[in-house]
Amino acid sequence: MSEAGGRRGCGCRVPQRASWSLVAATAALCLVLATSVCTAGAAPMSREEKQKLGNQVLEMFDHAYGNYMEHAYPADELMPLTCRGRVRGQEPSRGDVDDALGKFSLTLIDSLDTLVVLNKTKEFEDAVRKVLRDVNLDNDVVVSVFETNIRVLGGLLGGHSLAIMLKEKGEHMQWYNDELLQMAKQLGYKLLPAFNTTSGLPYPRINLKFGIRKPEARTGTETDTCTACAGTLILEFAALSRFTGATIFEEYARKALDFLWEKRQRSSNLVGVTINIHTGDWVRKDSGVGAGIDSYYEYLLKAYVLLGDDSFLERFNTHYDAIMRYISQPPLLLDVHIHKPMLNARTWMDALLAFFPGLQVLKGDIRPAIETHEMLYQVIKKHNFLPEAFTTDFRVHWAQHPLRPEFAESTYFLYKATGDPYYLEVGKTLIENLNKYARVPCGFAAMKDVRTGSHEDRMDSFFLAEMFKYLYLLFADKEDIIFDIEDYIFTTEAHLLPLWLSTTNRSISKKNTTSEYTELDDSNFDWTCPNTQILFPNDPLYAQSIREPLKNVVDKSCPRGIIRVEESFRSGAKPPLRARDFMATNPEHLEILKKMGAASSIDAEDGLRFMQEMIELSSQQQKEQQLPPRAVQIISHPFFGRVVLTAGPAQFGLDLSKHKETRGFVASSKPYNGCSELTNPEAVVGKIALIQRGQCMFAEKARNIQNAGAIGGIVIDDNEGSSSDTAPLFQMAGDGKDTDDIKIPMLFLFSKEGSIILDAIREHEQVEVLLSDKARDRDPEMENEDQPSSENDSQNQSAEQMLSLSQTVDLADQESPENPPDSHSEASPADSEEAAGFAPSEQISSSTENHETTSLDGECTDLDNHLQEQSETEEDSSPNVSWGTKAQPIDSILADWNEDIEAFEMMEKDEL
Repeated sequence: MSEAGGRRGCGCRVPQRASWSLVAATAALCLVLATSVCTAGAAPMSREEKQKLGNQVLEMFDHAYGNYMEHAYPADELMPLTCRGRVRGQEPSRGDVDDALGKFSLTLIDSLDTLVVLNKTKEFEDAVRKVLRDVNLDNDVVVSVFETNIRVLGGLLGGHSLAIMLKEKGEHMQWYNDELLQMAKQLGYKLLPAFNTTSGLPYPRINLKFGIRKPEARTGTETDTCTACAGTLILEFAALSRFTGATIFEEYARKALDFLWEKRQRSSNLVGVTINIHTGDWVRKDSGVGAGIDSYYEYLLKAYVLLGDDSFLERFNTHYDAIMRYISQPPLLLDVHIHKPMLNARTWMDALLAFFPGLQVLKGDIRPAIETHEMLYQVIKKHNFLPEAFTTDFRVHWAQHPLRPEFAESTYFLYKATGDPYYLEVGKTLIENLNKYARVPCGFAAMKDVRTGSHEDRMDSFFLAEMFKYLYLLFADKEDIIFDIEDYIFTTEAHLLPLWLSTTNRSISKKNTTSEYTELDDSNFDWTCPNTQILFPNDPLYAQSIREPLKNVVDKSCPRGIIRVEESFRSGAKPPLRARDFMATNPEHLEILKKMGAASSIDAEDGLRFMQEMIELSSQQQKEQQLPPRAVQIISHPFFGRVVLTAGPAQFGLDLSKHKETRGFVASSKPYNGCSELTNPEAVVGKIALIQRGQCMFAEKARNIQNAGAIGGIVIDDNEGSSSDTAPLFQMAGDGKDTDDIKIPMLFLFSKEGSIILDAIREHEQVEVLLSDKARDRDPEMENEDQPSSENDSQNQSAEQMLSLSQTVDLADQESPENPPDSHSEASPADSEEAAGFAPSEQISSSTENHETTSLDGECTDLDNHLQEQSETEEDSSPNVSWGTKAQPIDSILADWNEDIEAFEMMEKDEL
């Protein structure tokens, strides 16, 4: 509810002072879709069979929970193969996996609200008493902030939510007096020291007893955290604040989310996997919806549902638009590079992305949800379980399966959205596979290898917290559950938080005015929550019609040219040619193109799909060309404009795309980092100041050199050896404050490009540069004056040798679609592995008469006569084009081919 008169969403308006029943009903519509639509895609499942399967889920839970309580409690987890508890420090370390264990009876706390959902109220009451009696939260152990939040804090809050519900009903928990909430508050305060960073992002780990940085804490030295780790706190922390009235928890979680939003890659609106908690630099710049990022997106949307803050929905919609534009390749979801989102970062997917169809249901985007879920189900039918990672042709990449519940979660939400009994059959398959392949005498064991069926002595707490909850709810009718599940929202660990928290103890929060939301052109992003009339417009076979083309996606006889799999290659069949795989220099590819549409109906379908892909790639490529990189052009002797360095723009200061270029001599600032008042203002006044990256914000550097009288600034990367041909460009971000006072242009150069200017200063003293949005014409008269001199020729040659380091292209050619601009905020360049095809850099020629415009698109001139003529015209005319003439743009489709060719060449080296 918004204080102004109702919360936007759900296709209707909640009036002021509305009764809670109306608020709950409205919010519940947002959370869980109506089930009134029933499709005819599968035979309806009888009430008796649903009850039988529900009872089977109850028996399976009893088997898992009973063995934990008998053989493991009070340990954190059960080891089902050896029938004993897993205690931190008493078993060989499993690395980061063990960070979830804190000697706080993890599985019991994680299972609390599952007991109530499964109508085991007596067991729940006993479990709560055990937690209050036995669990200690003051242990000298280093735990994951993320895991402790979603499993323990979430478990305590979920238990408290249902405890007070049962107490209000008057039958159970009459003795309860918010004891679980007090434990949750105690734990919340223990986690708060992790947020003691300049960015507000939490440290990834904390010592429950000693906190952070103390010698005895044995933690606090980490610099990186995953996006999901920092962005999956708001539900639990906000709920804790709303339950207790202590606003500090919600404030800290909001600050972390705000920082992640500000650090998104502005041109793609994607976030990376890991980020430096002190500087905000992206450490891993690949982006997807799986491990490392997954629940960040989930919590943006669910925070809007639970808290009613419009900014969370705006952010989610912005990210979702980027996900569907770049990452979604139905039915696949493939990681991309945040600065170069048309390039895939992986050829495999991880199992954690299986939650995404469920989130899409909550969003209301049902078609891709059905497609991806069906693809995942086909993988499960092939391997019995979803491998921890699998390739785009559905081979096993990582063979483990730790009994993850994400696929069951999406199955439940799709059934709630569609009422399609097909999803009941999917759930039945999950039950059968668990019993057949994972069940052992002392519980359920994780799969060590889905190919061999070998087990691992492991039963994670999330198996009880989530898997059985979603499976039971899938088969349960409303009367089978003792409370209204639609009055609650699921956290990422499937803990239940009541929707009435949106109107309780609301903290005053200001909307983030520093954010600039992307203009969205997709009608899918209306201020409404989904309803079945929109999702299934008078078509009971809608879901089935979407699934049908994917039925054999993992079989060798694949309909409609969808990716063939492992067996196809063994039998000699070859997959259809994809647009991103095309190479004009490959005779086989050219032959395939000739056959498309002529040989058979399958070839015709492949041809149609190929052209559709090309059109989509072309359209997406054009959308990327909105934020081009800038140019630093050395125009003084002996360079005369032939040295054009690729530079990253700033989000503040003079915009060189809207104003005339800035020309001036360069001078180094003192101190070189530019983080304090300059001690040599006389050296930089009226000049372009050179400053080094690091030790303070970019905006602070700009203000200091501007105050000293500089007319512009060039920030040079302090990461030695970085270069635009091995690292992506990025935008220099502001400092979160108003930067309108900065009036000078600021550009960024990587180390190798910056060293070219520094070496030129050492050799020639006076070096004049031009800061602009693209390269300008050289001065032919001055260059001609220089040509007769053998000494100058030697100097030119020396300059050319320096430029060979950067291997960039004339920015005059940069407008060509083969070099789409991109950038990212304050990202460390060291770990980018894919600048091929992007790095616009200068191209050197020994003389104007000999100058040629080299185009990667020359490879594509044999595609057809029309494209051949166009490409040849450009190549033939290029020797006669003056240095400053803009090259005629090559067809964007050809450019996309080049980009993807380069991406696949880099793929051999790129295992992020």
